Amino acid sequence: MPEIRRTPELDGELVHDWRELIADDPDGSWFAGPDWVLAWWHTLGAGQSGEIAVWRGPDGRAEAVLPLAAVRLRAHPRLPLAAPALTLLGTGAGAADHCGPAARPHRRAEVAAHLADRARRDTLWLPALDPAHADLLPPGARPVTRSACPRADLTDGPDRLGSRDFRAANRRAHRRLAAAGVSFHWLPPGAAGPDLLDDLLRLHRLRREAVAGGASSFGADRLPLHRRLLSAAAPGCGPAFQVARHRDEVVGVLYGFRWADRFAYYQTGWDPRWAAESLGTALVDSAIRNCAAEGVRTFDFLRGREPYKYRFGAVDRTDTGWLLPRGPGGALLSLKHRLRGGA
Repeated sequence: MPEIRRTPELDGELVHDWRELIADDPDGSWFAGPDWVLAWWHTLGAGQSGEIAVWRGPDGRAEAVLPLAAVRLRAHPRLPLAAPALTLLGTGAGAADHCGPAARPHRRAEVAAHLADRARRDTLWLPALDPAHADLLPPGARPVTRSACPRADLTDGPDRLGSRDFRAANRRAHRRLAAAGVSFHWLPPGAAGPDLLDDLLRLHRLRREAVAGGASSFGADRLPLHRRLLSAAAPGCGPAFQVARHRDEVVGVLYGFRWADRFAYYQTGWDPRWAAESLGTALVDSAIRNCAAEGVRTFDFLRGREPYKYRFGAVDRTDTGWLLPRGPGGALLSLKHRLRGGA
């Protein structure tokens, strides 16, 4: 039987073991690790009823971790009724991808059995579940959403990504930007201060207003989560930034998470005045090159089929939302996804 923790205040040894589980798993995700899950629970999920199941080996080290939360889900924003459900802790607000437990191969059957037991009476909602965890699903769970998450393979280096014409256009953009006085600076985990998040939010808002009409879920209410991620980062692991400056002014920021040989590109913002010089594309190109120089082998663009991702040679990995309905509330949630044309 696993031990159950019901607080985000975990001891340092368990956090270290959990990080190692994610780093050692070729399908491991930053969003399934302790840094994201615990920071999320402290901030966006504050007050949420959660539990972290931990399986330990003979030496006392954690061999599997399954974070769950009890939530109430609405079938429609206008309906006052909310259905009780069990979900993955750290999902929901904040946009986590490739979610799931962290487990050594020999523990996966126990994790699956525990999840099935917990879902006997409660509706189970597993959003953005990484395909590597499909073997853990209880009988009866069905796919209701799918999200494409393109990723680029940097194994052969950045100079092989995209078409020859695209790479040439990137080189020309970098020359134009350099001539105009724009420089690029890579800040690995631990090198940035919280003020850079304010620059990111400001530039993200400017870009959205100019390019996409202003709609975005990345607002000031998300900053407590990301400030906590910055303050709690382990050496060489966590929030990293690609920054563009025009003289002393920050004109572009790309933000993501580095761990093991992977980087998850989470958010960006840039001054629309530099759109004609392809600043946004140059930010991504610079981040990819700096990641490759540091040994990153997978540059994950996360959810969304934006065309620019595929110009960098990204290939889809698909996350799936799974629902196992229980009771009237679960039936209502199931109907919601059927009406939406679920996966």
